[in-house]
Amino acid sequence: MPRERYQESLDELRAEVLTMGELVTERLDESLDAVEAGDRSLARAVADGDDEINETYLRLEDRCVDLFALQQPVASDLRFVTASFKIITDLERIGDLAVNLANYSRAESRAAPEAPEIDAIGEAAKSLLERSLAAYESEAADACRAIAADDDEVDALCQRASEGVTRELIAQGDDDSWTVERLLDDVSRVLLTIRDLERVADHAVNIAARTLYMVESDPELIY
Repeated sequence: MPRERYQESLDELRAEVLTMGELVTERLDESLDAVEAGDRSLARAVADGDDEINETYLRLEDRCVDLFALQQPVASDLRFVTASFKIITDLERIGDLAVNLANYSRAESRAAPEAPEIDAIGEAAKSLLERSLAAYESEAADACRAIAADDDEVDALCQRASEGVTRELIAQGDDDSWTVERLLDDVSRVLLTIRDLERVADHAVNIAARTLYMVESDPELIY
């Protein structure tokens, strides 16, 4: 493959990764809306849309393999294709987490928990994802480092929310009409929601880490 055409293929890969990122971000946004509103029809649509993300992942995986095989990549190309392959894996996993969140919102519960922190965590995690994709698009190393630093704030939010929601829901156990089993189900559901939002943020940091390695050959953020 001529070098010029190979570069075009690399550019096409970047564009397709970003398109996948937009799709995953949209699904995440819909799942957050479903959690906030308890919208079961929207939650079902998120779950039904997961096949599209999986199919996109498999197609881009094949494209990455082809780019490795078509021409022996120079070091920078090798880092780009490798980073892109790992980034689509993170995006596919965020898509799975969006389905998890949607499914939690469909569960029976006594009442929506008083946990405004969950909305804040969701918005913070989505922001990290959007910023990480923008850093990948523009190859912005400083933005990658800022994303990793800001993830500490998300972790702290998750910790406080987990503690607060557990206290609040356990306090509801005084209601004799509410069984212990059902109470524990609600506690678990809310804690799982917080945990999966934290994982979304972690995958966003992974995307930033892959991008930083792609740009500077720097494994600083990779763990």
